[in-house]
This record gives sequence, structure tokens and C-alpha cells, in this order.
Amino acid sequence: MIEQPLPEVLAQARAAGVRRVVTVGCDLPSSRWAADCAAEHDDVYAAVAIHPNETAVAAGSAAQREAVLADISALAGLPQVRAVGETGLDYYRDSAPPALQREWFRAHIDIARQAGKALMIHDRDAHEDVLAILAADGAPEHVIFHCFSGDAAMAMRCADAGYVLSFAGPLTFANAQKLRDAAAAAPAELILVETDAPFLTPVPNRGKANAPAQVAHTLRALAAVKQMPVAQLCAVITATGERVFGPW
Repeated sequence: MIEQPLPEVLAQARAAGVRRVVTVGCDLPSSRWAADCAAEHDDVYAAVAIHPNETAVAAGSAAQREAVLADISALAGLPQVRAVGETGLDYYRDSAPPALQREWFRAHIDIARQAGKALMIHDRDAHEDVLAILAADGAPEHVIFHCFSGDAAMAMRCADAGYVLSFAGPLTFANAQKLRDAAAAAPAELILVETDAPFLTPVPNRGKANAPAQVAHTLRALAAVKQMPVAQLCAVITATGERVFGPW
């Protein structure tokens, strides 16, 4: 969570030209908070889910699992909730067994389809399984790879499927040429930018707490990669945001 008061965070974002934000839940309490926050602020929307690293905590008994998923499903149906996520697979950490993560991922895919909302994917060291499950289960109309971490070949596979790639602060890091190559390979109309605040702060503020206003640095870096004027890229990304999240 960002420790700074929310009104200040939103004011700084507006000053940086960021007029809409999507705040993301990672467990049931934070998903409820995200939905409540979005209901209270016209320029905030929400995404709700059980993060793959939280699935072992949320699992419990079969009845508890179904209750948690029912709550996520109910939240996903709210008008201010525009996506189901972060959900997916994380094979980098051992917070939850891979089989359990896959089970919850499939449940979230079903929730997104039923709610008609975008699916926001956390994919860390799990590219092949994520793509295989999406293909086998049937992806929702809109799929977003949160904090995209693949290479150019992965970017093209996602683009071929119509998935949207969202780039965060690491795009600006000196050692992240792989990400810049992926961004160069992806069609501009299948790209978003994000912060993952308070983490992954872009250069020149790397090492400090992240916030929505900082996405401007990532966007400028992305414009350089795409060899596009910043204003043109902003227009394309805004249109993509409205297409996948719904009208602002």
C-alpha cells in the first residue's frame, strides 16, 4: 500500500497528467478496499483478485475457498471494478504450490468471463503455463499482462493472441534491454503503462516509493523505444485503457 494520503497521491497524479488510475487488490481485504476506493473517487477504478502468492493463505477448506471466490465474484460485478486481477502464476516465489496457483488462476479466469471484465495477469517465471491455461480454458475478451516480464518472442506470442502488455518501471532500468526489445516488438495499440506502486519505481527515482504520478517517466521511456511522440503514445494508450477497462 502507498503510505501517502490518497488525496495527495491523486493530486500528484493529476499534476503529472495522469487523470485515471486502477488500484489493484491482492487478497480479499485489499480487493474490498480497492472497490470502496473506486466507489468514492471518480478518477479511480479497481481490480480485484487473490494474488497467486496469497492463494495458500486463502485456500483453507473447500468451503472457505468457495466463499472467498464468491466474494471476489461479487466484487467483480460492481461497476467501478474494471478487472479481475492480479491473478496468475508465480513460480519465482514458493508462497503457494504451483498446482494450487493454477487452480485459483482458472477460477479467476471464469470469474472474469462471467463478469465481462478484463483479466489482469501476474506472470513470473511461468510464461508457458500461463499461456497454456489461457488457451485451454478460453481467455476473456480482454487480457492484460501486468508488469510484463517476457522477451520479444513472448511479446509477439501475446500480441498474436490479442493480449495487452503493461510495462512498469523496470522498462527504464539500464539492465532491462530485454523489456525494451519486447516493447519495441509489441504493437503500440496492445501496450499499457503502470506503476505497481509502491514498488518498481522508474528511473530517475528508482529506490524511492512509487506512486501513480511516476508512470510519466515510464511512458516517456516507452515513447523513445517506440519512436513515437509522447502525445501520440498517450493518445494510443488512453484508447487502449478505455477499450480494455471500459469507458472512463
